[in-house]
Amino acid sequence: MTREGILPRIIESWWAPGRVVHALRGLPDRALIAILMAAMLVFWIAQAPQHARDAQLDPSVPLQARMGGALLAVMFMLPLLAYGLAALVSLFSRLTPRPVSGHASRVALFWALLAVSPAMLLAGLTAGLVGPGAALGVTRAVAGLGFLVIWGAGLGALTRTE
Repeated sequence: MTREGILPRIIESWWAPGRVVHALRGLPDRALIAILMAAMLVFWIAQAPQHARDAQLDPSVPLQARMGGALLAVMFMLPLLAYGLAALVSLFSRLTPRPVSGHASRVALFWALLAVSPAMLLAGLTAGLVGPGAALGVTRAVAGLGFLVIWGAGLGALTRTE
């Protein structure tokens, strides 16, 4: 049974991603953009420890400039890329026996981005506090694999219902 609310659904997405995304299939586009922008905001916040560390080690680029550049990239460029990727997935899925609609592709992708945001926060803290090394590689790998699993399971759940 899928829980109500964002945080319980994010947590549940780590063990039953298909069920969570299937329950979100009827979200309107205005809710999807809110999900995407919330994920992007968390991604931007997750970069702050790494940028603070880098600004401390190399003061030639101040922290404000680093965070400003990250804000431009994460809040303005990545949403455009996310919409483009969702459209490409929908387009190329038409070559398969079970195509996915553009809306379903956006639901699965945007939710996967939001669901992986706690792992991104952990990776950001690791990057800022520990720095480069095995711990950072593991946390980034967990975030990346978590994203791929949640996105894939979401796409699979939505193609079965269309």
